[in-house]
Amino acid sequence: MSVSEMDEKEWYREKHRLSVSLQNAGEEGFFLCLNLLNLDISQKRRMIMEIRITKTTMPKRKPDENNLPFGTFMTDHMFIMHYDTDQGGWHDPQIVPYGPITLDPSCSVFHYAQECFEGMKAYRTAEGKIQLFRPMENVRRMNTSCERLCIPQLPEDVMYRAIKMLVEVDQDWVPHLPGTSLYIRPFVFGTENYVGLRIPDHFLCMIICCPVGNYYKEGINPVRIIIEDRDVRAVRGGTGYTKAGANYAISMRAENKAEQSGYTQVLWLDGVHRKYIEEVGSMNVMFKIAGKVVTPELAGSVLPGITRKSCIELMRHWGLEVEERLISVDELMEAIENGTLEEAWGTGTAAVVSPIGVLNYEGKEYTVGSGGIGQVTQRLYDELTGIQWGRQDDPFQWIDPVC
Repeated sequence: MSVSEMDEKEWYREKHRLSVSLQNAGEEGFFLCLNLLNLDISQKRRMIMEIRITKTTMPKRKPDENNLPFGTFMTDHMFIMHYDTDQGGWHDPQIVPYGPITLDPSCSVFHYAQECFEGMKAYRTAEGKIQLFRPMENVRRMNTSCERLCIPQLPEDVMYRAIKMLVEVDQDWVPHLPGTSLYIRPFVFGTENYVGLRIPDHFLCMIICCPVGNYYKEGINPVRIIIEDRDVRAVRGGTGYTKAGANYAISMRAENKAEQSGYTQVLWLDGVHRKYIEEVGSMNVMFKIAGKVVTPELAGSVLPGITRKSCIELMRHWGLEVEERLISVDELMEAIENGTLEEAWGTGTAAVVSPIGVLNYEGKEYTVGSGGIGQVTQRLYDELTGIQWGRQDDPFQWIDPVC
């Protein structure tokens, strides 16, 4: 069977299966199976990039699953892979015990912020199985970020295998309690020891994991949001559509100000006209206005969220009308005042779906709908988490089993 005849997701699964099951079959058997898959030379070379595993001899004590603050407790292992121009690109992928890394003070990432990352989760079902949610979407989006930041393209098949293998190695860290999961953070950055603006010849890609509970202390309860009309997060032509770390650094001032004023997050406006809605905090945002769901279009300054994409696909599957277009803050305020704004919510990997109960604009607070969790918001949360944790069927084939 050729690559073109395979479903892409199944293709990566097959390569993962072969790479694991044939490592003990000897070189002759390995190459025979590669030839049966009708791979070209470059594909064979990437698939032969075996991911070596070195397990820790000093496993950590696992945290209390009833107290899992987000991003605090790292697992026993991590993935690393180096890029060196003089060695032909990405090489030596391996899973090793979690620990510090050493970087020179002149390392390029410290000076020019050439870095991007991803965020995804592994879920434990009631039966004890562990699974991922649309992992190839994250792998592809990471390469989109890399392209914008002049970071070499990551080998997608290696990244896919690395994510699954790392989760399997650290499977005991995937928590069991409802609403908990294992957060997975792939990231890549320039490591050239040189103070000067140029594309580095050296990069490092890593993946770390941590068990997590709810991202927001409110959980699924409505959050309070303030519309930011001073600072801007991104502009078209910039890096707003990427997961560059710098995008999040420049948002901290407004988010800190919002938190000090009693709000959970900020609602960002566009950086040119200061009138069109873009994102809420680190999430995409959606509104139900007069029976229609409206969300900002992807025009280069908004992150193409995977949860956003999944919500849109779900709602259209239900028969709801969804519009991706420009939404002005004036339109939103008018909808609040005339009572046609029924619901508002944010979407993202960390929080999944987060209802918005209160909006503050220019010093005045507005209640969204009834101030509670809207019907569509609740249904999206229930359906997405039901699929992710294996409580209900997955008609879209979004789930990717690990072990």
